[in-house]
Amino acid sequence: MSGRKETVLDLAKFVDKGVQVKLTGGRQVTGTLKGYDQLLNLVLDEAIEYLRDPDDPLKTTDQTRRLGLIVCRGTAVMLVSPTDGTDEIANPFLQPDGA
Repeated sequence: MSGRKETVLDLAKFVDKGVQVKLTGGRQVTGTLKGYDQLLNLVLDEAIEYLRDPDDPLKTTDQTRRLGLIVCRGTAVMLVSPTDGTDEIANPFLQPDGA
């Protein structure tokens, strides 16, 4: 084993591709990953933030805000996922109203 630290997440395969990033505090942004470092600081281009529901801050709405080129601080990053190949599905664990 070499002295170089390996990160658990290999972001090199996502550079210049669309990613979705969830941040602490409930914010959620999508954009094109332009760069990153070992502290998980991310540079996103053409970033779009999904605004939260004022009644329930844990839910996002369909409203968006264009942010452009942004830096996401690594300490705030909770999740990074590719936007290609992911689709939103209905919650299979949600109980029908009549049950």
